[in-house]
Amino acid sequence: MTALIPPVQLPEDALPSAVCLIDDGMQVGLHIGAQVYVALGREIVADFGRGEAKTGVPMTLDSVNLWMSSGKPVAAIAIMQLVDRGLLALTDPVAKHIPEFAAAGKQHVTIRHLLTHTAGFRNVDIGWPNSSWDEIIARISAAPLQRDWPLGEKAGYHPYTSWYILGELVQRIAGRPFSEYVRAEIFLPLGMEDSWLGMPTEQYHAYGDRLGIMVDTMRGTLTPHRYTTPEAASESVPGGNAFGPMHDLARIYHMLLGGGKWNGVRILTEQSVIAMTSRQREGMLDETFRHKMDWGLGLIIDGSRYGAETIPYGFGLHSSGRAFGHGGAQSSMGFCDPEHDLVAAILFNGMPGEPKHNHRMRKFITALYEDLGLE
Repeated sequence: MTALIPPVQLPEDALPSAVCLIDDGMQVGLHIGAQVYVALGREIVADFGRGEAKTGVPMTLDSVNLWMSSGKPVAAIAIMQLVDRGLLALTDPVAKHIPEFAAAGKQHVTIRHLLTHTAGFRNVDIGWPNSSWDEIIARISAAPLQRDWPLGEKAGYHPYTSWYILGELVQRIAGRPFSEYVRAEIFLPLGMEDSWLGMPTEQYHAYGDRLGIMVDTMRGTLTPHRYTTPEAASESVPGGNAFGPMHDLARIYHMLLGGGKWNGVRILTEQSVIAMTSRQREGMLDETFRHKMDWGLGLIIDGSRYGAETIPYGFGLHSSGRAFGHGGAQSSMGFCDPEHDLVAAILFNGMPGEPKHNHRMRKFITALYEDLGLE
């Protein structure tokens, strides 16, 4: 992928229906602002902020926002880099690299199980934020598998546990903290200067009003999410607290669409990209979401065949079967649709509850496709 062409239209002109939905959501209190990036081919169709990043502060295209679980693919990319370098294999038992993880019957859990959410230890109490990284790894390592969970044959989204173990694998093999690894090996090579997974406190304060907040709108209180405090933002939560503008998050999908390269810099081999973005888990009921879903390696693969109107964190009503990406809890989405050469990253900074968010994001992405003439 070479340099992209900047947008020449206002968002109201390029994405009229989608922008109306943002405004409608603000009117009814679903969110106080939104940030959107959309590229079609080499052209950036939209890169803008709307509403407020926090009370009294306008959202801009450069506002730095909390991604929630939209940052999970970062850990998957880090793991696949280590695979590319021959330092681990997807078939490796986790305990080969983290020996204490073999406790309580987990000796056969593989790295592939972690990346496809088929490992079966999703409900462990990790003790965050009162436990350190090492204490969290010890808690997960000591925990048993969920009862009646045949490895690889049963699926359930792991919000945090498996992602800490993936982060620990990166730390032990690369020999440096997970936050430092992803900053040096993924974010900076992709030009994601304002992206962090463990933001230094001094950087948090330096951003000032550029730093947006994520608020709870389900109860009408506008309570900031706990990750948006300087203390929590400074910790590395591999499954949850990445920060950055949406045009930074989109760089990940431009790289994947480009077969592992961005602006001449190779991040992954083409083989790893194919593995991540193809169906590694197909037609299985997800015990967490209670819906059939398909997964690649750390990525959701389009599941419209299981009900485009009902699937959680899907890609709207017009996505192709090749679309892939990942959503963030009640808030955001980064995805790519190779069939249409489409990359998009969308953030709403209000968390209104799962049903309202899924309805909001589904309508928005559907409108985005229609505005672009891709329906």
